Amino acid sequence: MSGPGTSGALDTWRDLPAAQQPDWPDRGELDKVVAELASLPPLVFAGECDQLKDRMAAVARGEAFVLQGGDCAETFAGATAENVRNKLKTLLQMAIVLTYAGRVPVVKIGRVAGQFAKPRSKPTETRDGVELPAYRGDMVNGFDFTAETRRPDPNRLLRAYHSSAVTLNLARAFTKGGYADLRQVHAWNQDFVAESPAGRRYEQLAREIDQALSFMRACGADPEEFHTVEFYSSHEALILDYDRALTRIDSRTGLPYDVSAHMVWIGERTRQLDGAHVEFFSRIRNPIGVKLGPTTTPEEAIALIDKLNPDNEPGRLTFIARMGAGKVRDALPTLVEKVNASGATVAWVCDPMHGNTFEAPSGHKTRRLDDVLDEVAGFFEVHHALGTHPGGIHIEFTGDDVTECVGGGHAIVEEDLALRYETACDPRLNRGQSLDLAFRVAELYRSS
Repeated sequence: MSGPGTSGALDTWRDLPAAQQPDWPDRGELDKVVAELASLPPLVFAGECDQLKDRMAAVARGEAFVLQGGDCAETFAGATAENVRNKLKTLLQMAIVLTYAGRVPVVKIGRVAGQFAKPRSKPTETRDGVELPAYRGDMVNGFDFTAETRRPDPNRLLRAYHSSAVTLNLARAFTKGGYADLRQVHAWNQDFVAESPAGRRYEQLAREIDQALSFMRACGADPEEFHTVEFYSSHEALILDYDRALTRIDSRTGLPYDVSAHMVWIGERTRQLDGAHVEFFSRIRNPIGVKLGPTTTPEEAIALIDKLNPDNEPGRLTFIARMGAGKVRDALPTLVEKVNASGATVAWVCDPMHGNTFEAPSGHKTRRLDDVLDEVAGFFEVHHALGTHPGGIHIEFTGDDVTECVGGGHAIVEEDLALRYETACDPRLNRGQSLDLAFRVAELYRSS
């Protein structure tokens, strides 16, 4: 029988149904690309994945909080220094507020350097009587509605790898090179508080953080942690050929790790217990996540635990609840209660984005910031009532001033959506809306 580190064990998923995979027109071309990917250096290291697993174990114990966020779908054109810097800046600004208010470390995970593929509700798209393959993300095909662009192209997997490498290189440089200095990040937040109508309600909290930093400066405290941050990458491991090609056997342990990212997750549409994604994830040793929607039963959740974390390893498994504001208070309690009663060690994270999408009269997909905030509040309420830990938030945001979600301090209304609607797929919170969310979550922490 194949051991956990052999290629045979890593390929058992190939015999199972794999949802949401592209219809590659040339299998030979795909095989050639996959072979090249398999020969390329890792994007992350197994030891870093283990470090994140330790951090996630602290989340599961109630000793830390996760802030996971970034683009809905990254694009190759978006892998620029400015875009990466702006996303990182916003994430760090949110993290300092959550760290201070929650009095626990914040684990910072980006939806970056690999989030190039998206599941779709239909395999094709029809416009004016013309039917073409749906856009599945830059890793698979192009956004423009032409037959040539929408044709799945395996060479895009290589572009995704190289674009991820560039993004990770930038992120490491920014987080280790002084850009993430705590005092500088706080100064950015002070600008937000001073300039934003939403920000002014957080003046007191910003003032307290300022006083705490001033006190530490007066005491001569200047730890290394003030100048650099730990930052981890993650993506939905949707295109299995890509993630399998980037799975390596760790020389330290002989165990397989998907070295395309520190953490990977299974989406709501691909979490079938008898499906290829769950089987593949059961073989890799990264920290992993599973999205759970409002139809998830406790029995399904526990079966996923048995399959994906049979040894109950702390930090291994995170459940990312994406219920919708109108359903979270009804659908989540039984799940959390039954999983908790089973003795399973999992971290619970709230995705308040995917259950709250609707179509505006203009045809734009959008989300209301108030719905996003309400789902986060419901998530906290459920955990507080059960005595369990609300472990984090998982959001789609950008560091740019886009107009994709409605609401916020500088209120965006539905008529504004066309002004800067730039997402390649789902609507994202802009910088101001993201910071608004962070301060609101901080308030939820304080009231708990």
